[in-house]
Amino acid sequence: MIRIILLLTLCIYSFVFAVDAKMEIIKNKSALPKIVVSVSSDTIDIANNYDKHIASLIQKDLQVSGHFENIEFDITNNFEVVPQYDKIRAQNVDLYLLLQVQNQENQGLKVNMKLYDINSNNIVLHRSYTTSSAVRYPFLSHKIAIDINKYLQAPSIEWMDRFVIFARYLDSKTSEIVVSDYTLTYQKVVVKGGLNIFPKWANKEQTDFYYTTYNYMQPTIIKQNLFTSKSEKIITSDGMAVCSDVSSDGTKLALTLAPNSQPDIYVYDTVSKLKTRITTYNGIDVGGSFIENDSKIVFISDRLRYPNIFAKTIGQRGVERLVYHGRNNSQASTYKDYIVYSSRETDNEFADNAFNLYLISTYSDYARRLTTSGVNQFPKFSSNGESILFIKNDGGVSSLGIIRLNYNKSFLFPLKSGKLQSIDW
Repeated sequence: MIRIILLLTLCIYSFVFAVDAKMEIIKNKSALPKIVVSVSSDTIDIANNYDKHIASLIQKDLQVSGHFENIEFDITNNFEVVPQYDKIRAQNVDLYLLLQVQNQENQGLKVNMKLYDINSNNIVLHRSYTTSSAVRYPFLSHKIAIDINKYLQAPSIEWMDRFVIFARYLDSKTSEIVVSDYTLTYQKVVVKGGLNIFPKWANKEQTDFYYTTYNYMQPTIIKQNLFTSKSEKIITSDGMAVCSDVSSDGTKLALTLAPNSQPDIYVYDTVSKLKTRITTYNGIDVGGSFIENDSKIVFISDRLRYPNIFAKTIGQRGVERLVYHGRNNSQASTYKDYIVYSSRETDNEFADNAFNLYLISTYSDYARRLTTSGVNQFPKFSSNGESILFIKNDGGVSSLGIIRLNYNKSFLFPLKSGKLQSIDW
């Protein structure tokens, strides 16, 4: 076990965010612990092949984590029988994960897992996981991967167990709000009927969310409980009404409203129900996000006669330009003093344009490019800032993308039907 932890330690980055937003990585790919994921031979007659789906999704989670190397090794083992350590060790395997999947009453599932350290000939984890609904097996799989990762004391991947919420276009005037896992394997429609877009989680616990609906006389921001579906109207506005960010304590909303035809940034207090206008430019100011302990608002403006990223301290005059790269920068998201934004790379109105993602710090003008092709938009930081979720449209396919910042890796999960409009997690 010590050997595995030492090997894994070698592959962890020296630091996450440097002052200039560059990522420094110190790791040796050959040092990643090698793991085999297998379903026990006494797992039988599982409906819809959930056992195979669970094993496959755990492998994907471990791959996305950047902390493991999956090894394909054909081995069968009864769950109660000690594995042949020498045979597995001969394949240079460090860890052996054995799963036993069982059907439960009322279409539930139970997964028993054993994690073996092949180098020390020991079982190091033995746990059981249950879900009352088999279709929620992706979250069960994510929990297993998270526990394995946590046991090895690797950087947290608990963001894998969080809900992703997104709007999906069905046609020009119809869209629905969907909750899923980060791989889009599990999906549940939570708002349907009419045009419903721009979902945003209302709190860190993901119990409530905001979204914009066009099902009333004016664009309206709605707050809805995920579990009870109870909803309430928050605010309406002519032309535009979008909640683009929520403060860290959940009491302030960054809104884009256009009561006088021109969109501006407002901060809405959910306790007092009062709104404060932040920008007063006679043009377009949209997409506000809190930054630097919620003391500033980052937003998109055309005050240079093209979209670019600016910041303004709440309660003070003056606007600060943040990006000096590109001439069409939009859809910014923030984490502490870091900003990820989408930038159009070409300027041809008669051809497809590429939109790539860039990462910057408010303390530096250095911009790190994160994507290289396609239309990459609506970036969102993970809760720990180590990953970025985004929408990629390429070749007619709409996908959810994950960028693992510290590992220079990205992964795509295509949407099987409809088109992604906006996302949050």
